Formats: sequence, C-alpha cells, structure tokens
Amino acid sequence: MQNPEVFILAIESSCDDTAAAILQNDKVLSNVIANQLIHTQYGGVVPELASRAHQQNIVPVIDAALRKANIQKEQLSAIAFTQGPGLMGSLLVGSSFAKSLALALKIPLIAVNHMHAHILAHFIDEEGFEKPTFPFLALTISGGHTQIVRVNDFFDMTIIGETTDDAVGEAFDKSAKILGLPYPGGPLVDKYAQLGNPKAFVFTKPKVPGLDFSFSGLKTAILYFIQKKTLENPNFIEENLNDICASIQFTIIEILMDKLKLAVKETGIKKIAIGGGVSANSGIRKTLKETENKYGWKTFIPKFEYTTDNAAMIGIVGYQKFLTEIFETSSVVSKARIQF
Repeated sequence: MQNPEVFILAIESSCDDTAAAILQNDKVLSNVIANQLIHTQYGGVVPELASRAHQQNIVPVIDAALRKANIQKEQLSAIAFTQGPGLMGSLLVGSSFAKSLALALKIPLIAVNHMHAHILAHFIDEEGFEKPTFPFLALTISGGHTQIVRVNDFFDMTIIGETTDDAVGEAFDKSAKILGLPYPGGPLVDKYAQLGNPKAFVFTKPKVPGLDFSFSGLKTAILYFIQKKTLENPNFIEENLNDICASIQFTIIEILMDKLKLAVKETGIKKIAIGGGVSANSGIRKTLKETENKYGWKTFIPKFEYTTDNAAMIGIVGYQKFLTEIFETSSVVSKARIQF
C-alpha cells in the first residue's frame, strides 16, 4: 500500500527558469516557475545572467511552492533536484540549495536526469490524462534534445534515435530568427503557422539513415531560401509570414513523424508519448493525435504546463526513486552533460 504522506520538494534550475514543486506521492500540490525575461534582449540565454537570476529566485520560488501546497518544510520526505543536463552555473544553484536543505532537515537527497523527467512527466496523477503502460516509445523534443527513446520501465530506458547535430527546438528558434521574429521564436512560428498554408513552400527533408535526425541542413536551406526571396522582393517575409511559418513547421513535423513511423515498424511498439518544450507545439500535438485513427497508435500528450521546464516532472522522478530508495549523498555533482 502506498504511503499517503510522501511529500517531495522538487527543484529545477537547468536553464533559465527557476522552478519548485511539491508532490504528495504522484499528485502535484504546487508547481511554481519564475521566468527570466532578461534573456529576450540578447536573443538567447546568457549563462552568467541565468545563474545570477536563479540565486535571486530560488528562495522565493521554493517558499511560494510550500505555501501554495500548504506544507511545512518539516513535513518533507525528500528533496529532488535536477542534476543535469543543463547550464553548469544554473544547475549548481539548484543542487547547492537542495543539498543544504536536505542536510538541514536530515531527509534523503534525490538526483534527477532532466531528460528522464520529461518522459516520466506522463506519470503525474492528473485528472483527464491517462498514464502510458510499459513498454512505450518516447519522443523527447526540446531546444537541446531530439530523441526517440524505448521506455521499458521507470529507469530502464534506451535511446534508439537522436539528432546528429542540432535539436528540433533550435531549428524552430533559428528559423524564427532568420524571419526577424523575437526570442524565443519557436512559439511564434507555431502561432503564425496556424494561419498559413503548410504546402506553400517546399523544403527538402534531410536524408539520415536509421532513426537519427539532422536539422542543420534544413536551417541552412531556410536561410538561403529567405535570402534569395528577399533579394527578389524586400517585403517577401512580411507578405508571406504565415505561409513561411506553416511550411517550416510542416517540414519539421514530417521529419519527426517519418522517424516515429520507422521506430514503430522496427520495435512493434504502438504507444507513443511526447515530452520536452517543443511538445507544446500545436501542430505536433495535433499530428500525433491524428495517428491514433490513421495508424492505430495510442498517443500520450502531456498537460501543457508539464511540457516546458518545470519542477513537477522532477518531482515525479523523485517520487519513483524514493519508493525504490535511490538516494544520493551530498558529494553528488551537477553535470552539464549527463549519461542518459
């Protein structure tokens, strides 16, 4: 029987969002995120500024998470934190705080792989959302990662396909930058794509063997296309923005779906779960949902707030590790790159 009083404090600080959550078993009591708006003026995340902002935000964010959950810190069963991958300075702020608080409260410390958390976010107990059963395939898509993962159990996962260069999130953001859209541009490409014709312009899909991805060539093709068209017509972007975004998004989704179809064929697994920041994209969510009728797949799409970086997903991994007593000592180190 599950212990009804397992309370996990989860801390996420891998990039530019400072987040804290309180989970009671697999249920989220609070999930607080402090965004860092300072990076918008630089067109991307500045690591030094990110770590400084984490230092300013971490105490108020954790305090807000505890208050919102109506939990006293003395009631906590364990503290989970993001060990990696991510920006080293940002990771260190979260891990240092987690270690100190766990030591002070004399409770277990749990280290979490950020990419595992994106996948296991599907196991948060959320009304209206079904949890996948093992085994299933996970498509993790973010600014730094593009992976197809075979998930056999909570901590038995194997990457069967990944990007050989750029991640899909970078392809969206760089395309947006080429079009003169502000950072972060990925959500804006999605917004304008909904108003355009996805077949207005054709971009060649890269030929990559097996289940691996490549997006660098697509980014270059989009750059050359825009340069050529704006030479012919300086107002080309302004006059065709919706169609350009729709065509870019259509191409990226086709690349992802081609590899997923191959993965299903090779593994025989027809249960697909998506995770990571780019899984918030409306076009990807819609296309994946359509596969249920089209190919007979069973698809799992997370609640919107659990797609981008958040602490609730760190907490659900923390809970599963708590059940099996996978704890760390204060000597555990943060890792910008971490073995999957």
